[in-house]
Amino acid sequence: MTAQGSLGPGTLKVVVSNYRAEAKDVVVLDLRRPDGAPLPPFEPGAHIVVTLPNRLERQYSLVNNCRERDRYVIGVLREAPGHGSGGSEYVHQALATGSELTISEPQNNFRLEPDATAYRFIAGGIGVTPIVSMVQWCIENQRAWRLIYAVRNRCRTAFYEYLTQIGGDHVVWHFDDEAGTHLDVQRALDGLTPGELVYCCGPRPLMSSVREQLGARSDSGRFESFVKRQREPAEPAAVAAAQDQAFTVTLRQTGVSLPVPPDRSILEVLEANGVSVPFSCREGECGTCITRVCGGVPEHRDYVLTDAERACSKMMCVCVSRSLTPDLVLDL
Repeated sequence: MTAQGSLGPGTLKVVVSNYRAEAKDVVVLDLRRPDGAPLPPFEPGAHIVVTLPNRLERQYSLVNNCRERDRYVIGVLREAPGHGSGGSEYVHQALATGSELTISEPQNNFRLEPDATAYRFIAGGIGVTPIVSMVQWCIENQRAWRLIYAVRNRCRTAFYEYLTQIGGDHVVWHFDDEAGTHLDVQRALDGLTPGELVYCCGPRPLMSSVREQLGARSDSGRFESFVKRQREPAEPAAVAAAQDQAFTVTLRQTGVSLPVPPDRSILEVLEANGVSVPFSCREGECGTCITRVCGGVPEHRDYVLTDAERACSKMMCVCVSRSLTPDLVLDL
């Protein structure tokens, strides 16, 4: 028997039980099943895909304690126009307590590894949302942790009161306007101990700086993007075609081989041939389309996989990544 609020495998119907302003341009939504039934469990770092009534799909990290089963809590930043703002604008303008939404079950590409000796969290702006749940886990499990939270100014600081209450001196605040500069990432990473993992979420310049400063310790870094990268000016089709080479993708489970031309992604070719692959962002940002590689060498263009995962060539994001070899075999 299907419980009320379930629309099929991996899909749930929920209602906004609480809608509140959290900071400038940030709102927080509590989502519950209409009948109050328990929601699927999740781990720190997990996110859900929200299908809005205007048919846009957006991913939002779960902020609340992972032990809670009665609700999911998400924080939504109103994005600047032209940066995928249609979803956030709808959330800010059209949703309210009582609104009904369709969501996915929780997914996790930013999983908190439980065996680290300590955790260094670095958050930029709304990138703090997945880290709030991680902090709660660390406190409950008596793990060593520290959070460096960088924001443009205090009025834009989501979860300031809550993190101050539960974190105390474990939280280091950085406000650009008061400091007169951006976060000193090198200083934020000072004193890393053996076995300590760094979890970073925020704007791409922040994450790039953290990657650079980690240097030889890059394997200790874990990253999740919250702001889509800004595209470079579009290149002429002839230039793009000259840069990208055609290759063939073979589907291991069926033996079907499909040509991938220079101007199409693997995902687009799969879709055109009736092969269903989960996806969301089409930007290499979310990890939803990660697929196992059985043969060939992928050319990674995503922002999700770690350096170690890329080096082993056993998985790839088919929405953006391509192939360094003429043939690529996927576990599809």
